[in-house]
Amino acid sequence: MNRSAKAAKESSHMKVGIVGVGVMGEPMARNLHKAGHGVTVYNRTPSRCDPLRPLGIQVAESAREAIEVSEAVILMVPSHVEVDQALERTQQGAIRAPVWGKTIVLMATVAPAYSVELAKSLEAVGARYVEAPVSGSRQPAETAQLVILASAAEESHIDYVQSIFDAVGKKTVRCGPVPTAMRMKLANQLLLIACFEAISEATHFAAGIGLDVPLFLELAQAGPLANDVLRSKVAKLVADDFTQQAPIRHVAKDIGLVCEEAAQRGVWLPIATVNHSLFAEAMAAGLAQDDAIGIIKILRKGR
Repeated sequence: MNRSAKAAKESSHMKVGIVGVGVMGEPMARNLHKAGHGVTVYNRTPSRCDPLRPLGIQVAESAREAIEVSEAVILMVPSHVEVDQALERTQQGAIRAPVWGKTIVLMATVAPAYSVELAKSLEAVGARYVEAPVSGSRQPAETAQLVILASAAEESHIDYVQSIFDAVGKKTVRCGPVPTAMRMKLANQLLLIACFEAISEATHFAAGIGLDVPLFLELAQAGPLANDVLRSKVAKLVADDFTQQAPIRHVAKDIGLVCEEAAQRGVWLPIATVNHSLFAEAMAAGLAQDDAIGIIKILRKGR
């Protein structure tokens, strides 16, 4: 790398805050640090940050502190409730957190209508807003292979944080104005969640009719429907391993958002509606922490 290229690369390094160090936020913090960004993290459960301390990643005592010391702040939290808490956003939409002049990057999946209102709230206090939900779970987060769906009021807002996206993902899809990226994410989640359920149901069916399940899954991987989602779940299904990659609590929330958006726009989604009921039942059965394929436990209960 020549001197000018090295200088350009170093100039793209930023002070990045991450609020939410969970399944996705923790590996993202590692990859941002590895790429040379100055990273400060905050999590409501402080112990989740402990593995990051030895790397030299700074741990804030509050979301406010993480925001104060950062130029760009990633919100990787479960829902709009935690977004409002982190930004100290009131019921009237006023933001009390010190966000003036900063870029707030929302990587959580929320209702598109909420994202629009959040954009207005942030603009009113002099902050830039980039809506950037991601496609991918724990494994692609660890290997910086996420796909980032990005929307903002101006392309320059995305340009400003592109080096962040490059550090955690393999591709950034620029979707247009807010909330297009969030709607794109919901459409993608509908497809992904249908895959989770279909893989689980087909495995349940194979077992129920007396087939050799590993042999069935070997066949599936060799056939025309083989894909990364299937490959990532085969060993887990064979071993009844429900350790979370894409946890049921997130899947249940996202399919709920899909169905809400569809209802608001008059779009009929029969399979998504069934999946909404199935994952709600899984939540009620105490399976929130299981991986999405834990839905097979509900199928095994029968009717």
